[in-house]
Amino acid sequence: MNPPLIARRSLAVLLPLSLLIGCGSSTSTTTQAAPASATPSGGAVTVFAASSLKKAFTAEGKAFEATHPGLTVTFSFAGSQVLVAQLQQGAPADVLATADLATITSVRSRLVSDPQVLAHNQLALLVAKGNPGKVTGLADLARPGVKVVLAGPTVPAGKAAARALKAAGVRVTPVSLEDAVTGVVSKVRLGEADAGIAYVSDLNGADVLGTPLPRTTTTLGIAAVRGGSAAGQTFVQFLLSAPGQAILEAAKFQPA
Repeated sequence: MNPPLIARRSLAVLLPLSLLIGCGSSTSTTTQAAPASATPSGGAVTVFAASSLKKAFTAEGKAFEATHPGLTVTFSFAGSQVLVAQLQQGAPADVLATADLATITSVRSRLVSDPQVLAHNQLALLVAKGNPGKVTGLADLARPGVKVVLAGPTVPAGKAAARALKAAGVRVTPVSLEDAVTGVVSKVRLGEADAGIAYVSDLNGADVLGTPLPRTTTTLGIAAVRGGSAAGQTFVQFLLSAPGQAILEAAKFQPA
């Protein structure tokens, strides 16, 4: 009878030991966690940006992707007021950048935080190649026969132009009101208008002459969109960093 008793005692000792080993293994597995990363390792960033930022942001996107492997940037350029309307209608975006602070602030509830100053710009008086209208200043825009094109009254460039004209005491009847500042530049370049008011950052073509208008500084705003990807905030941080600001300055924007 002794051998069975010894066997039962050995089993009684081994069984709790095996349970303890099993529990220890389970605890070790469930407490392990992947290391956290401050920068997203992959994904896409969708950016809604004012049309005046197209050249600068195209360069920003390339620089960002080069320094953030795995992340790609897609842009949608349009008038700031158009972008805000699209965002309000539910269009998906991770970042919003507008040509003025008032427009981006109007959708504060859709943003992660209060808008930040991205950069500054300045209005410029554009004239067609050869200056057929003999335009040398704002006062010339009121002369009969001078074809003037402006951005619309809800477009940041249009609102800024209206303030500049009012301050100068000049009344203008434009032949066209554009829904983005790029429309103003295009019509002046093509000779469809003698002159227009755009931005200093638009003075980048040999076929357009321009003169900066004093005391017309504008301020661009940027913010990550609520519900967007974490990579959107990473892109905003890049734009506000020294390398990002240097690219904006090279595109004739004034740093924030």
